[in-house]
Amino acid sequence: MRNLDHLNQLLAAARRAGADQADALLGTAASLSVSRRMGKIEEIERAETNNIGLRVFVGKRSAIVSSGAVDPTSFDRLAEQAVAMANVVPEDQFAAIPDAPPPEDVAPLDMDDAVEPSIEILMARAAAAEEAALACPGITNSEGAGASWSRSHVALATSRGFAGAYSRSSHGLSVSPIAGSGVGMQRDYEYSSAVHAGDLTDPAAMGRAAAERAVSRLDPRRPGTAKLPVVFHPRVAGSLLGHFSAAINGSSIARGTSFLKDAMGKPVFAPGISIIDDPRRVRGLRSRAFDGEGQRVRRMALIEDGRLTTWLLDQRSAAQLGLKSTGHASRGTSGPPSPAASNLYIERGTLSPAALMADITLGLYVIELIGMGVNGITGDYSRGAAGFMIREGQIAEPVAEITIAGTLREMFMHLTPADDLEFRRGTDAPTLRVEGMTMAGG
Repeated sequence: MRNLDHLNQLLAAARRAGADQADALLGTAASLSVSRRMGKIEEIERAETNNIGLRVFVGKRSAIVSSGAVDPTSFDRLAEQAVAMANVVPEDQFAAIPDAPPPEDVAPLDMDDAVEPSIEILMARAAAAEEAALACPGITNSEGAGASWSRSHVALATSRGFAGAYSRSSHGLSVSPIAGSGVGMQRDYEYSSAVHAGDLTDPAAMGRAAAERAVSRLDPRRPGTAKLPVVFHPRVAGSLLGHFSAAINGSSIARGTSFLKDAMGKPVFAPGISIIDDPRRVRGLRSRAFDGEGQRVRRMALIEDGRLTTWLLDQRSAAQLGLKSTGHASRGTSGPPSPAASNLYIERGTLSPAALMADITLGLYVIELIGMGVNGITGDYSRGAAGFMIREGQIAEPVAEITIAGTLREMFMHLTPADDLEFRRGTDAPTLRVEGMTMAGG
């Protein structure tokens, strides 16, 4: 493949310049997007990018250079710049380029939709979503609707024998209607992302769902302070998994800056809870054929029956902890690898969302979170929220301008998943119920 040929040329240039080891990453991308509001097209944008990056090692010293132009005539200059930089930076005892793993036969991931949609198709998707929203009683305005497509290609080669490449496509659709008028207006949204266009949510159904939710949020109240169960809608429930994955990131563990730094092998969630990272899920939004260092990737249970089983590790963080990489290195062309999850999800529970909240006398149903008041060192959690009260097991009046607070350790241990898991966001969770949080309002 041409991209791998370019990377091999760049690695050869690095050797000539005096590098002991090197790896090179090339990324190309094309994207097309349209946006409209109140029936009028506001923006049509197409972009194409090419980026190439080189990381070199001279002994234990390393440096990275990158370029937005993939030009073989410039490779010697790039390599010389990288080596010159590496010669003057401090040594790093832990960074290294890992050996290439043995070849393996793996099932295809079906990550590339071969059909590129036209501008007209994207316009039609956005129009169907917004028109369905505007047709709902109570909807008075719109923040707009948008549709997008992109395709990217990633190629990686290392001086330790790895060479690989893969392509990925992405289709997106969003809509945000407004209900009410004046200072009493409320908005809501729906969005859908998929590798293949056929897996997108129906645009009209999205528009209606967003509109109905916007109308249901009119005339919100500010409840008083209370300690109560909080139920997270799936579109915000995944944020709790994001906080968990950040807490088991190998870089944070190596620095000692995570509230879970001493939790390996211990209960972190309630018994029966499993959290999975699966980079090999077919048509997964974050699936990948290999990690950012050319290492094998595989499905892993990060939490099994409530217990923490592993950190997320790249080569450097693994070396710091005296462990082996878990294949979670992620990177771009201009920076070093760092650990990151892929298709992350919590396995579904056994109760429907209605059954999950049926015994709640007084609770809160959260559909929107605001701000980032989470301390990764202590696990303290405090975020703005909006949603609905739960009364006698039923969703009741809308509420807004409230804060929910707790500690992630306690929240994780008192978390129960519903059975409505859908793979829509890359980090996915069903409806989640968390006991004993503090709600502060008016």
